Amino acid sequence: MNAQPLNVWVVDDDAAVRWVLEKALQGAGMTTRSFEHAEPFFAALREQHPDVVVTDVRMPGADGLEVMRRIESSGLGLPVIVITAHADLDSAVAAYRGGAFEYLPKPFDVDEAVALVWRAARAGLRPAANEPVPSAVIPQMIGQAPAMQEVFRTIGRLSRSSMTVLITGESGTGKELVAQALHQHSPRATKPFVALNTTAIAAELLESELFGHERGAFTGADSRRVGRFEQAHTGTLFLDEIGDMSPALQTRLLRVLAEGEFYRVGGQQPIRVDVRVIAATNQDLAAAVRESRFREDLFHRLNVIHIVTPPLRERREDIPLLLDHYLREAARELGAEPKAVASDALALLRGFEWPGNVRQLVNACRRLTVTAPGPEIQAADIPEELGGGTATLAGSPEWSNGLARWADQRLERGVDQPLLATALPEFEKALIRTALARAHGQRQEAARLLGWGRNTLTRKIRELQLDL
Repeated sequence: MNAQPLNVWVVDDDAAVRWVLEKALQGAGMTTRSFEHAEPFFAALREQHPDVVVTDVRMPGADGLEVMRRIESSGLGLPVIVITAHADLDSAVAAYRGGAFEYLPKPFDVDEAVALVWRAARAGLRPAANEPVPSAVIPQMIGQAPAMQEVFRTIGRLSRSSMTVLITGESGTGKELVAQALHQHSPRATKPFVALNTTAIAAELLESELFGHERGAFTGADSRRVGRFEQAHTGTLFLDEIGDMSPALQTRLLRVLAEGEFYRVGGQQPIRVDVRVIAATNQDLAAAVRESRFREDLFHRLNVIHIVTPPLRERREDIPLLLDHYLREAARELGAEPKAVASDALALLRGFEWPGNVRQLVNACRRLTVTAPGPEIQAADIPEELGGGTATLAGSPEWSNGLARWADQRLERGVDQPLLATALPEFEKALIRTALARAHGQRQEAARLLGWGRNTLTRKIRELQLDL
């Protein structure tokens, strides 16, 4: 790299974002130049070339994707960092397919942005973008939480590849949605997507389901059957609950992954296939390997890229978004008007643990659309199994009574740790999460709602080790 300071150009129609980035980058010893719109940027690019470009996605006139296209067509190979307030899956995929070095959702940490610029400068040229984003329709993936943004980034990074992927996560966290998104945003998007839940098929029939069988291979095999691998030829095969597969089938699957061929049950001729395999499980496969319940060589074949779908309790800031979306979906299904959620009911639902994750939330939205009597869901409408009934809200007599019962129970058990040392951190965590959700992640606004300064909020998040 040259001894001269790094030269970074920022293209964003938001003056506040330009100002923050300029100050942060200049403070890190870089030189900057900012543009409110893309056209002045294009004009300046004809005269001078920066080391790194940082651009917003949505701007008046030419957007960030057009900025990347023009840079690509110019042959300059400049690394581009895309920032956007609209942090959804389509934006992430479009950014990476357009050749972006990285995708950074707003609000972002300025130190992270500066570190990203340094990495982009060191990385140099990026591979050329050569394919349009497929226009396939897939079930919507919703999430602004950092864990979901990482899922979106990974899908975007893989959008020009057909790598094998292992998806892990609790039941109901949307593993099949991730698999569908990986397929629809890949070079195989126009080819078959075949899904199979390996636990939904009797063990003695699963081999035939996967690999097919010849006529007469076993009793009842009256005709040849084409298995899921052949059905998915040139496309994607999604194998859900892979951790429950028998050792014999694990061996056969390993051969297909290693050699790209298999035999139908009762067959004599090898069948060659070109299939991308995406596997998913709610089990800890690494632990299963240690306990000799899963083949280590198969685990490494599947675990080329690993995506973790986060449980809903670890992305509580997404609960209002998910409720709004699925209440509208439920209303459409039932031919009714979508219901709103009162603040006290929302607080209950955000505090609930959601052991069934998003799948449970979807069903809850259907139930509440039917059972809540008014146009707005109230706290009294939340059933006990969803955190209502005996659930407690801060500021109400029930909440203080519940807290008193909790304290009395701890003292009855003779717990050594002081009551406040246990309760206060949890109290602060709950309030911080609620304030950040109401402020849509904007820490300055969340700090105002809490009655703190931004530095105090940042310190508290660090001290409480909040995973936001």
